[in-house]
Amino acid sequence: MIIDATQGDLQYQYIALDYPEQRSFNEVYGYAGSQGMVHIEGVLLKPRTGASKTVFFFMHPVTPMDVLPVPRSLAASGAHVLCGRTRYFKNDAALIFEKTLLDFGAWIRYAKEQLGYEKVVLVGWSGGGSLSMFYQSQAEHPTIVDTPYGDPVDVAGAGLIPADAVVFQAAHSSRARVLLESLDASVRDELNPEDRDPHLDLYRPENAGLRPYSANFLAEYRAAQLVRMRKITATVRDRLDELKRRNGKEIEGAFVVHRTEADPRWLDPSVEPNDRRPGWCFSGDPETVNTGPVGLGRFCTLRSWLSQWSIDDTRAKAEVCAKDVTVPFLTIENSADDAAPGAHVRDVFAAAASSDKQCEVIKGADHYYSGTPELLKQATDLTLEFAAERGLLDLRSTPVPTR
Repeated sequence: MIIDATQGDLQYQYIALDYPEQRSFNEVYGYAGSQGMVHIEGVLLKPRTGASKTVFFFMHPVTPMDVLPVPRSLAASGAHVLCGRTRYFKNDAALIFEKTLLDFGAWIRYAKEQLGYEKVVLVGWSGGGSLSMFYQSQAEHPTIVDTPYGDPVDVAGAGLIPADAVVFQAAHSSRARVLLESLDASVRDELNPEDRDPHLDLYRPENAGLRPYSANFLAEYRAAQLVRMRKITATVRDRLDELKRRNGKEIEGAFVVHRTEADPRWLDPSVEPNDRRPGWCFSGDPETVNTGPVGLGRFCTLRSWLSQWSIDDTRAKAEVCAKDVTVPFLTIENSADDAAPGAHVRDVFAAAASSDKQCEVIKGADHYYSGTPELLKQATDLTLEFAAERGLLDLRSTPVPTR
């Protein structure tokens, strides 16, 4: 189903796709989901006039990309931009990364077979970066037949269509790594988040004097974060194994992860320094976010924890997936990014197997290019130039800037 609308010089096509899927229980709300179908929605943004053989594809695990500045800037520059949503749209509590690849693949197939695009460029912005790398790695080298807990999901047999190039823009290497680096290491009891180790509590007023943090303290803190994450994972696996042993109708569970925004880098600008604003992160004041309802991984199912958040179990690691990505590859790092650490971007670039890869830095840009339209345009121009130089843009229909 397609519904057309216009806004200024852009045409918006609202698209709904359904495809069948076998499942043992429902993970998401919705009529189609309860009828053995996966229902996903998306938006195609393009100029009101002018054709293109290439589409730039955006997908985030949960966020609607069509409302964000990066894809809109590309479309406003004359490119055709498809923003697909996963079945977990606006709710990552039950997200299984392996299943998002099937949604991703459905959009790529639709773009080629129904919309008629010959070339597809993936633009993985923010959380879409690791998802795009995960997709491209499995499209080039399909291997996955189950989830980290062993539930069947035939990614290898889904016939995923590889994209022609990948742009990794202001993106982190994985949701699991971001959560690991953000977990509050002071929490000693998952059921009582008020029970905290005062020495490791970054927000304890008495600990403000520890900044800038010493190398020894950072090593101790990072080690404690990993211990905490692995304890949660062990509890998750124990619970799933117990449900499996019972062999009853209860097969999944949900839980809360407390205090998940305590990354030392947001409080101490000397930790992996860049141009970011001290004492701030993309979600706001990190001390407030640490206990708020929109914290990373705050609400989670057992299976989703393993697929999405566990650093030892998730497969959606861009720096690992990059080893299978051979198409032209561009990374764009924002030097004032307050969400995606520059170290993540650089690790992914270094790991990429592509013989044609390029890295760029947008000086002064934060994660959302807030109040800096000139920096957003710079990133947009880089993407268009990158595609044009590799023959992926029809220059007659899409103006390509020159530097």
